[in-house]
Formats: sequence, structure tokens, C-alpha cells
Amino acid sequence: MDRQLPKRRANRLIDYDYSQNGAYFITVCSKDKQCIFGEVVGAGVPDRPYVELTEVGKCIAETIEFQNNKDNIIAEKYIIMPNHIHFIMAIVDSTNGRSGTPAPTIGQIVGQFKSYVVKQLGYEVWQKGFYDHIIRDQKDYDKIWYYIDTNPERWVEDKYYSSIK
Repeated sequence: MDRQLPKRRANRLIDYDYSQNGAYFITVCSKDKQCIFGEVVGAGVPDRPYVELTEVGKCIAETIEFQNNKDNIIAEKYIIMPNHIHFIMAIVDSTNGRSGTPAPTIGQIVGQFKSYVVKQLGYEVWQKGFYDHIIRDQKDYDKIWYYIDTNPERWVEDKYYSSIK
């Protein structure tokens, strides 16, 4: 029996320079969408729910903070959820301050980030690939900022939540 595997759809815009100045919404998932980054606590109480990070989640947070604002790449906003991470990542100087040398692409930045975390932990924690969205205007930026900010409150409604049961 000749079984055809589903073809992976390209999720990047053709002919778009992913190293140019701008803001990007990035989502990276854990391997097999396992809840290894943390746990949402405080749901149903007057305080706002938040994510209590595991050691893996803490390593990810430390990596984000360590790499933030290096090579003019800034994680302007992020949330580490139990099995995925959302970022607003900005490239603020696409020449990278190196006399015309282009900045790395979003794909290279995410790849380096994922590799660094794996080296720190000593084992794989990431799903292959990532999701990105080019933030086109202030309204889009504000909507994504709010989405990231309120993500723990909507955890049980999250599309990644059902995959853990």
C-alpha cells in the first residue's frame, strides 16, 4: 500500500524579507505539545491567573532575557504558557549595526533561541517549526499585545489546551 503523507503547507510569505525592521508575532510549541513549561494557576479566583514556570520554563525565560536586545532583536512582549510561547519580536535595525551586514531572519532567530534552550537543558523540548505573523500596524500590535497579556485567563479555551488531555 502506497500511503501518501500530507504535504506541509508553507507558512512564510514568498518574497518577504524576514530580516527587515518590524514587529512579528511568533508562537513556538513544545514537543508533542506536552505541558512542560509551566502550569496556569489562580483560575477562578479574584486575582488574575498566571503561569507558574517549571525548571524548563525558567530556562526558557532566562534565555529570552539573556538574548533580549542582542543584535537589535527585541522580545517586546512574551508569555510562556504550559506548552507554547507567544512573542512580539521586533527587529529595530536590519543592518544589525555591522556596516551593511543584514540582520538574521526571524527563522534564524527562533532557531538560535530553540537551540540555545536545548543546549542548556540537554534534551529536546521543541516542536519542529513555529508560527509567525507580520504585525502590520498599531491596531494589529495592540490586539496581539492584549492577546499575549490575557493568555493565561483563556487557557482552558486555548486550542493547545485540549491536546494535553
